[in-house]
Amino acid sequence: MNIKNIMTGAVIGVLAASGAAHADVTLNALFMAQAAYSEDDIRNMTAEFEAANPGIKVNAELVPYEALHDKIVLSQSANGYDVVLYDVIWPAEFAQYQLLEDVTSRIDDKTRSGILDGAWTTVEYDGALYGMPWIADTKFLFYNKDMLKAAGFDNPPATWEELRAQAAAIKEKGIVDYPLVWSWSQSEAAICDYTTILSGMGGEFLDADGKPAFNTGGGLKALEYMVGTLDDGLTNPNSREYLEEDVRRVFSSGQAAFALNWGYMYNLANDPAESQVAGKVGIAPAPGTDGVSKASAVNGSMGLGIPTKSGHKEEAWKYIQFLTSQNVQDKFAKLSLPVWEASYSNPDVIKGQEPFVEAAKTSLAVMAPRPTMASYQEASSVLQEALQNAMLGSVKPADALNDAAETISDMQ
Repeated sequence: MNIKNIMTGAVIGVLAASGAAHADVTLNALFMAQAAYSEDDIRNMTAEFEAANPGIKVNAELVPYEALHDKIVLSQSANGYDVVLYDVIWPAEFAQYQLLEDVTSRIDDKTRSGILDGAWTTVEYDGALYGMPWIADTKFLFYNKDMLKAAGFDNPPATWEELRAQAAAIKEKGIVDYPLVWSWSQSEAAICDYTTILSGMGGEFLDADGKPAFNTGGGLKALEYMVGTLDDGLTNPNSREYLEEDVRRVFSSGQAAFALNWGYMYNLANDPAESQVAGKVGIAPAPGTDGVSKASAVNGSMGLGIPTKSGHKEEAWKYIQFLTSQNVQDKFAKLSLPVWEASYSNPDVIKGQEPFVEAAKTSLAVMAPRPTMASYQEASSVLQEALQNAMLGSVKPADALNDAAETISDMQ
């Protein structure tokens, strides 16, 4: 063979190999290692996506919820992520600082109509959509059926006062030392529990003029209720240091009769490999208040978005479409229920978790929002401290909330 042809062929081969190498794209994706989908779920979903899209690889990073917000913000300067999971409370801030792509034009009418109306609030701000809803979640009331029966109760509490009364009866009978357990650490977890109770007691975070209102009415009653259950010895005092996984651990070990937690806990608490109370766990919408509400709920939903500095936006959108598709969500529906309305009549989704799905139908329809404001992170930190101080007994609930309201008002 002519040496020139050999060299030409070699060059073409090198260029072809180089082109093939450059055809592969690696996406960096940021997820939460806490509640909702498990790490195994996310990695299995991702493996299925990679198998269906051989030119795309995904580097999935999972961090605690408490690190998620700052990771997203700080990564913008380093062009770090192509896909990020974000909380319903962040779109206002992210939109203001142009951290996420506006994907409104990418979402067709069929997708819009197929997803639960409430789920869209997760990714919407000022008329634009900054991603796709992925996790539709709220806090539910979990209860130990055997403990309720031993105390003489046939049904879980329907109101917050009934919850307190049942907890008192369970404690009085010596069934368990602390019937109630919550995630009340000085973190967003406590805000979610507080919002749940506030909503059920008719409270509002902000009034019609956008000014703080949580220090009056149902907002004040909610914190007084929280502090009261601690003072009465009904709430495990370590709740002031607990996050959601601590709550699951305590409840699943049989050390509590009631727990407020995200939906992911239902199947894990009923799994003998994960729980000492498997088969004894009931789930219901969080209680309401007579004459005010039949149930309480906080919007704890999350969405998937594309950072504006991503260099692989088309591939990132393809990955998001895959993860949020009804087929994938229906397949992985044991720890996080789908955002698709049709999923709730799919026997494969419902089977084996009928009580969870039934409770979700009520709770997801009454989810209360936390304030939509660009300075939410700072405002939340102020309120977290106020809740903690009141629960530690260093300040009265009314004074704690009044001080927080004054500080937050100055941020607006």
